[in-house]
Amino acid sequence: MTTYSGPATLILDTGARVTGMASLNTNNRGNLNGWSGTFRPNEVNTAVREATGGQIELPYEQIGTVAVTNVRRLLATQVLMSLTGTGPAPF
Repeated sequence: MTTYSGPATLILDTGARVTGMASLNTNNRGNLNGWSGTFRPNEVNTAVREATGGQIELPYEQIGTVAVTNVRRLLATQVLMSLTGTGPAPF
């Protein structure tokens, strides 16, 4: 299984850029076209809470398209976003 865990930027459909930490992995025993994971933004606002998709950018300009499948509240000021990737994994 291929994985990535570290800093990332979520580029929302609105064009807003949100920095945070991502934890991503491939599905189906290394099939690089099936991947998913989570993203924990550094700052939470209405755009983050209502996000439905966009792109995730990893270091070295690696970019993948994602759908936001869930936004779960962790603490009063933190959320955890569940992501499902489409196309090739950017890691």
